[in-house]
Amino acid sequence: MTPQDMEARIVRYGDLMPCKTAFIDAHTPGSDQKENFTIIGGGVSESPDQHVHIAIPHGFNIGAAGQPPKCRNSLHNHRTAEVFFVLKGRWRFFWGEHGDAGEVVLEEGDIFNIPTNIFRGFENIGTDYGMIMAILGGDDAGGGVIWAPHVIEDARAHGLVLGENGKLYDSKKGESLPEGIKPMPLLTADELARVDTPNVMQVVGGYVRRYNDMVALAQSGTPCAVIGEKAIIRDKPGFEVALVTRNSASEAMHSHDRPSVLMPVTGHWRVTWDGGSATLAPGDTMSVPENLMHNAVPSMTGEAALYHVVATDDPAGQTWRG
Repeated sequence: MTPQDMEARIVRYGDLMPCKTAFIDAHTPGSDQKENFTIIGGGVSESPDQHVHIAIPHGFNIGAAGQPPKCRNSLHNHRTAEVFFVLKGRWRFFWGEHGDAGEVVLEEGDIFNIPTNIFRGFENIGTDYGMIMAILGGDDAGGGVIWAPHVIEDARAHGLVLGENGKLYDSKKGESLPEGIKPMPLLTADELARVDTPNVMQVVGGYVRRYNDMVALAQSGTPCAVIGEKAIIRDKPGFEVALVTRNSASEAMHSHDRPSVLMPVTGHWRVTWDGGSATLAPGDTMSVPENLMHNAVPSMTGEAALYHVVATDDPAGQTWRG
């Protein structure tokens, strides 16, 4: 792989291309300033305007959400894993059909493996533009987003209609549902009753991990296994996540039998392979080809940590509670 080949598999933070009309709440006051980024894979955007940076299948999707202060992402559900880590800012995550079943606040570096089958939303409660990075299970990310009924009704009042085909139609642009396409039906009372509403202890205790705790676990010289069958968040979402720190990074060359992803949280990292090297900064995302011998080590002094993601043979689906 030449440096030019590898650069095509790196998405720099400063080169991210946002979509401001990605989801049904794009016109709803309070949610109308959010930006959606699809970095690896097709993601779950409902808009044809969404730019996909790297379309190579990885067994999972990588995306991001950028929002100014007090902007929120409306309550929705997923059929496969949705994992967030905070890259920048301070974020409140909340869940339940109306967002009142529980909440947790995450700081930079913290990670949240949100269980499937719950309505969830999030809000930037910091003082500046914030960014959270996302990992979604499966190449098709479960086929799309399931919205709480009131979100669909609010959106319709502001000109956006979601078709049963999963596509958005904007009456402000003169668009309407095509012939033969019906609006996305609202969940019935029976369907809503089957959506989980776990309490705070169940969610925070099982699925949230703090950055400083993970860094401490990696001080022994081994990366912290964050998500996986034997990790500190026990789940089999179709991928594994580890936090690599300065103390746990190795110069030994290694490879994986499928593409992997490197996502720095702090510090600068030099990735070296037979044919070249590249330096990554926080917010950059790098797709490492399968079977490519490489390593990743900090390139400067100071704090340094990155998340490493690689697919497993486990099928993407509901949260594993083994």
